[in-house]
Parts: sequence; structure tokens; C-alpha cells
Amino acid sequence: MSSFDKREEGFEKKFALDEEQKFKAEARRNKLLGLWAAERLGKSGDEAAAYAKEVVAADFEESGDRDVLNKVAGDLAEKGVTQQQVRVKMDELMATAIQQVKAGT
Repeated sequence: MSSFDKREEGFEKKFALDEEQKFKAEARRNKLLGLWAAERLGKSGDEAAAYAKEVVAADFEESGDRDVLNKVAGDLAEKGVTQQQVRVKMDELMATAIQQVKAGT
């Protein structure tokens, strides 16, 4: 195997690892967002955990995170929470999720 092949294989492995961590961080963010939204909806315990799973599952409806944003913002609209507020919270929680995934927690 040439050094070029070894380097290419190394880049492919790093890309795969980066994509896996990105996926994990997005799923973690969605769970955290679901728990945050559940609290605002008056849910706790098992009901909050079930809602958080719904939010995570919503991410598989289309590519990107608009599906998650639409679900949570739609559910919180009657509580006076705007789509902009949900987006800001998503961004905050993404930073938290990345730290948690990197720390392995």
C-alpha cells in the first residue's frame, strides 16, 4: 500500500468518525431540545422522555433540522414560544451536545 493510499484511508476514517460524531451530537441535541420543550409543555418523567423521543424521531422525516424545528415550534406555539426562540435554544443545545459527545457522556 502506497503512502498516498494510507493517507487516503486515514482521511476516509477521519471523515467517517466526524460524521458519526455529528450524528450523535445532533441526536443528543434533539433529545435535550425535546426535554426542554417537554418542560414548557408541562410534561415530566416518562411523558417528557417519550416526547423527547418523538423529537429525535422527527429528525428522520427530512434532511436538515427544519423538521425538528417545525415540530417543537409548532408544539410550543400555544405556549407563546416563537420559532426564533426554539432556533436559539437548538443552537445553544448543539454546543452542549457536542461537548457531551466529545466527553463520551
